[in-house]
Amino acid sequence: MTYLETAAQFYSQVAQTPEIGLCCVQSTPLQLPGLKIPLAMQEMNYGCGTTVHHNELNNEPTVLYVGVGGGLEALQFAYFSRRPGAVIAIEPVEAMREAATRNLQLAAIENPWFDPSFVEIRPGDAFNLPVNDASVDVVAQNCLFNIFEPADLTRALKEAYRVLKPGGRLQMSDPIATSPIPAHLQQNEHLRALCLSGALTYPEYTNLIINAGFGQIEIRARRPYRLLDKHNYQLPENLLLESLDSVAFKVEIPADGACIFTGKTAIYAGKEEFFDDKNGHILQRAIPAAVCDKTAANLAVVNPEEIIITDSTWYYDGGGCC
Repeated sequence: MTYLETAAQFYSQVAQTPEIGLCCVQSTPLQLPGLKIPLAMQEMNYGCGTTVHHNELNNEPTVLYVGVGGGLEALQFAYFSRRPGAVIAIEPVEAMREAATRNLQLAAIENPWFDPSFVEIRPGDAFNLPVNDASVDVVAQNCLFNIFEPADLTRALKEAYRVLKPGGRLQMSDPIATSPIPAHLQQNEHLRALCLSGALTYPEYTNLIINAGFGQIEIRARRPYRLLDKHNYQLPENLLLESLDSVAFKVEIPADGACIFTGKTAIYAGKEEFFDDKNGHILQRAIPAAVCDKTAANLAVVNPEEIIITDSTWYYDGGGCC
């Protein structure tokens, strides 16, 4: 079997017999007024973070969710878009589609506002999304794309770019690796299906997103996820995996490169009331201004004696320089 067939077989099994704690991250579950998550859906929450960021979900967007899982995040997206077909969930594994359908029917019993018609589950995969070009506002996936080998990940990212409207958002949560994962683990198809050996490093991951055409990336969270310990995984030293929540925008890539926001700020500490870098960035004296990493690096070179650049907080949700 190919690694994708191994993953499909594995997730068919956990759709029929939920494996609680298969994926987990140390974060507080999203709490929304009037939203109740059925227990069966919670037990099938096979994700490493969240893709549901309420600031991205104004005006009842059309959401394409890739890899429906147990339906939890599809339900959360429907909370913000309460109309038939507002959430299109794509799932290649039949058993998972059936489980998600059952879970959403349970959700309709527990949530008077929810109708199962709000979520349309379609067969399909990340490489051939069954929707038209530029037809959705949001594409989301949680802990799926990390399973793909780099060439397949590139295909999936370009396909997401195709179906997004101009200015649309790709909202993702995936494990990343703090150092390159050795070949003997990458080639283990079962570990790849478990989201343990396919993770790329942060620079590799973000570069592939940019190469697919996305001009801006904002990091919503970056947290410890799992440890590949040296004893059980035949490694020279322990290797930490992290969970990365990101939002990538279908906007033109600037001439000087894409903008990645990781929570850095620039602070002007000079004598004048403000500093103007003559490149569209004005800093008021003593007031931190959110900047993308590219601008932070440029400002640090332009005026290193008077501009303080703070470290990445790995949390950013708008309002910056670009």
